Amino acid sequence: MNLRLTGLTKRYGAVTAVDRVTLELVAGTTLALLGPSGCGKSTLLRLVAGLEAPDAGGVAIGDHDLTRTPTARRGFGMVFQDFALFPHLDVGANAAFGLVEARVPAATRAARVRELLALVGLAGLERRKVTELSGGQQQRVALARALAPEPRLLLLDEPLSNLDASLRESLKLELRSILTGLPAGAIYVTHDQGEAFTVADTVALMRAGRIVQVGTSEELLAKPAGPWAARFLGHDNVYDTAPQGAHLPATDGALLLRADLTRLGEPGTGATDVSVATAAREGLAWRLKLTAEAWGVTVTWRGFDRELPGHPAPGASFGLQVPPEAWRSIGSDA
Repeated sequence: MNLRLTGLTKRYGAVTAVDRVTLELVAGTTLALLGPSGCGKSTLLRLVAGLEAPDAGGVAIGDHDLTRTPTARRGFGMVFQDFALFPHLDVGANAAFGLVEARVPAATRAARVRELLALVGLAGLERRKVTELSGGQQQRVALARALAPEPRLLLLDEPLSNLDASLRESLKLELRSILTGLPAGAIYVTHDQGEAFTVADTVALMRAGRIVQVGTSEELLAKPAGPWAARFLGHDNVYDTAPQGAHLPATDGALLLRADLTRLGEPGTGATDVSVATAAREGLAWRLKLTAEAWGVTVTWRGFDRELPGHPAPGASFGLQVPPEAWRSIGSDA
C-alpha cells in the first residue's frame, strides 16, 4: 500500500520547519528527501515516523490514517546516522532486537537474523561484538535490525553521513541493491545528491520546509524547477537572463546551459569562440572556466583529456559547440 502525506505541517514557534507537504510513496520503491541542512527533511521524516506530531495535515498508508498512531504501532523500521546500536549486545542480538520485542520464537529469530546478515554482507558475524566492527559494518547491522521485523516502511535518516567518503561511495551502491525489490518502501533523507540519485527511484527536492520538485534523477537534472534547484543539483551555468548574442528565443525567467551536452573543438569551426580563463584538475577530469566574449558570460565546462582539442592552459582558444537542446528555460524561483 502506498504512503500518502497530505498537507503535512510542523511549526516550532515562529519557524515553519515543514510547510504543507503533500507526497506519495509507491509501495516497494525508494523516495529520497534531498535538500540542504535545515530545510526540514529530517523533521518530515520524524513526522512520518510518529516521533513528532504535526500541526496540520496527515499521514496514511492505503486507507489507514496513521496521523495519531504511536510510533511503535506504525510498523516502520528506522535507521539513523549514529547507528544507535546496543554496545553490550553482539551483532546477532542487535539484529534480532525487534524480533525479541515482538516475541518471535527463537528458532525463527535465528533463521531471520542469518538471512539478513547474509543480505547486508555480514554472514557469520553473529557473535562479533559491535564495538569491534568498522563504521560501515555497524551501519549494516543497524540496517539488518530495522529490516528484521519486516516493516511496512523503512526510514533512513542520513545513514551514511558519519562515514568517510570512500566508504559512502561503496555503501550507497550496496544500499541500492538491498532496497531494490524489498516489499517495504523506503524514505531516504540526505543532503548529498549523489546518494539520492544512486539509492532512490524518486527524489523530492526540499527547500525551506517545502517540496520544490519531485521526479527521477534524470527528470530533475534535465529540467530543474528553477535557478535554486539547478544550482543545488550541481549545474554551473545558470543565467538570470539570456546571454547576449546567443541567438536564443525570448523567455521569461532563468536559462540553464547543460554543459554536459556541449563539446569543445578548434576555434573558428562555426562554434562559439571561447578562451580558457582558468583550468583546474578534479581527479581525472578538467574543470574549465571559459570566457565567451560574444555572449558576455563565463561558461563552466567539465570533461576529460580525450574530449579536449588541445592543452587547456589559461588563454587557450577553443570553439564551444552548443546544440539547441543544451539550453533550457527553467523559470524563476517561487
